[in-house]
Amino acid sequence: MSDFLPADDLAENSAAFLQINDLHKSFGALPVLGGITFSLRRGDVAAVIGPSGSGKSTLLRCLIHLETAERGSVTLDGRPLIARDAEGRSHYPPERETRPLLRKMGMVFQSFNLFPHRNVLENIIAAPMIVARRPKAEAVAAAEGLLAKIGLSDKRLSYPCELSGGQKQRVAIARALAMNPEIMLFDEPTSALDPELTGEVLRAMRDLAEERMTMLVVTHEMSFARGVANRVVFMDEGEIIESGPPAEVLDHPRQPRTKAFLGSESGGG
Repeated sequence: MSDFLPADDLAENSAAFLQINDLHKSFGALPVLGGITFSLRRGDVAAVIGPSGSGKSTLLRCLIHLETAERGSVTLDGRPLIARDAEGRSHYPPERETRPLLRKMGMVFQSFNLFPHRNVLENIIAAPMIVARRPKAEAVAAAEGLLAKIGLSDKRLSYPCELSGGQKQRVAIARALAMNPEIMLFDEPTSALDPELTGEVLRAMRDLAEERMTMLVVTHEMSFARGVANRVVFMDEGEIIESGPPAEVLDHPRQPRTKAFLGSESGGG
């Protein structure tokens, strides 16, 4: 199991696939990320846990350029997604340089974000055809393979309104995978689902982990964090309070804030 890397090691670490260094983000006068630093190697599955409003989703949105960071840097596969100047202020390389890096990341949102006017197959092939300019036959063949993998081949011509929440989220996962990402980002992928539908989405994610897909998962599902992730990161008030292997963070947390959060979770809060 690989470790998250301390800030001082980031520049020298050539094995890291994703490096985040001192990332800051505010909304007006409200600080949301207060200097996030960690690194993932290929094949890592990191579960990011913490109370609502702790900055977890904002972190993912900064990584895929849906939000703009003010300070800090991010590199992916050794290339800058977000650079920084001598004073630590973030600046963004030209789009022609970041576009290939952003394509290495697949994002799955809480609310599925499927196109309602397109059927399942059309949802999956849209980005490969439009963004990656793949031939339709190639995109369709890949999409059908993904649908078979997630057990939804019989829903290929169904529309999102005809699917359960769990089926929608599995289609959203397949849609992200259709672009052949090298890292998957999940933002509370089961939070909009009824409990009985959560398991089918978590099984799809567990299969990805077994295939050694690098994954950064914001989640409240402690069973996933314990059984699938090899790292757990606890965030609160825009900071990483504690990180380490699941057995350490979940069973023997060192920090009082981590203990309090895990105590409230186990108590149903």
